[in-house]
Amino acid sequence: MAQSFAYRAPRSQDELVDILASEESVRLLAGGTDLFVEMRNGLTRPNLVVDLKRVEGFGEISWDPGTGLRIGPGVTINQLIADPAVAEHYPLLASCGHDLASHQIRNRATVIGNIVNASPCADMAPGLLCSQASAVIRSARGERIVPLSEFFTGVKRTVLERDEVLAHVQVPAQTADARGGYRKHKRIKGHDLGIVGVAVWKKDGDLRLGISSAAPKPLVIDGLSEDSAVDEVVATVAAAISPIDDVRCTADYRAHMVSVFTARLLQEVA
Repeated sequence: MAQSFAYRAPRSQDELVDILASEESVRLLAGGTDLFVEMRNGLTRPNLVVDLKRVEGFGEISWDPGTGLRIGPGVTINQLIADPAVAEHYPLLASCGHDLASHQIRNRATVIGNIVNASPCADMAPGLLCSQASAVIRSARGERIVPLSEFFTGVKRTVLERDEVLAHVQVPAQTADARGGYRKHKRIKGHDLGIVGVAVWKKDGDLRLGISSAAPKPLVIDGLSEDSAVDEVVATVAAAISPIDDVRCTADYRAHMVSVFTARLLQEVA
């Protein structure tokens, strides 16, 4: 049965946060690729759906040599992939985006929607975590900045409060122009959720890895050196993950593929 709900489409951030402060049962709409599925399956029944697409500035992606990359809530995956600054300065993010679903879904799905949905298998999370991105969060109470490494709290859970919106993701300039790569393992050659995802990021002797589908939330493993032995890094990653058995594969297979992808990427990303 179709759900009945109210609909609002604010045009400014101030109008948006005022709505969030005054309403209890609200869901935010950006691309809708997750929200509409949840509503159709009866997993969520909001009284109000707030469309973010008309909010000024929310559809913008911009690059500044001093502050880095700014990604608004309305920026789609394909918009990110096609952006010249992303291709030049953050190619790892484009690689993660290419592996997300189909071209048609990428035309609708947003970068921030993929993050806020907080699935353990979120494709954009490994690259953004490796790039030390931060979530800039707004409400009627003000603004706060949370490192993405602290944003996820569990399966489908984040630090966002009921009256807050992730106003943009900021990727620092210091992590631009790195070398990196992303590998995603699926059950089929076509479009599918990842069994595991591994990103490797290298710059100025530093090494970071982003892992998806191997713990209750996406993980980043840092504090490593490019000079670290492959076996040492693989062991560090293996100790950090906590994979589960599910309908897609076993925990042992997940752990094995994380180790395989980690070793391959360390050798491929020179």
